[in-house]
Amino acid sequence: MIALIQRVSEAKVIVNNKNIGEIQQGVLAFIGVEKNDSEAEVTRLVDKVLSYRIFADSDDKMNLSVEDIKGGLLLVPQFTLAADTQKGCRPSFSSAAAPETGKRLFDEFVKQAKNKYQFIETGQFGADMKISLLNDGPVTFWLQVKK
Repeated sequence: MIALIQRVSEAKVIVNNKNIGEIQQGVLAFIGVEKNDSEAEVTRLVDKVLSYRIFADSDDKMNLSVEDIKGGLLLVPQFTLAADTQKGCRPSFSSAAAPETGKRLFDEFVKQAKNKYQFIETGQFGADMKISLLNDGPVTFWLQVKK
């Protein structure tokens, strides 16, 4: 399971010209589900996203997590993160989970995150989403957990 996280000053998701999720300072997390992922990977990745220290402390060191700063967490499903880009000039999605599995595990990710943290907004699985963000830094990290 993959999370591409970005430290943001603000971010929002638009679907059909309607704002469905918006945060101010916090983390925008694009979530990709791979073929062999399960609830175990969900749990590990939720914990990692919530505790990953990407915000500055009083000494300007990255020592604080989104939980520490009580920032927003915007979770957006992104199928393309699971693409295999090793060969040629066209991505292969053979390593991505089937849509039903992807939706189930993304929904589980959201559920577990909401059980541990209160400032959560989400995108919509399978929708054509327009994401707007102001990346702070820029600070972007690729987090991946495997069995």
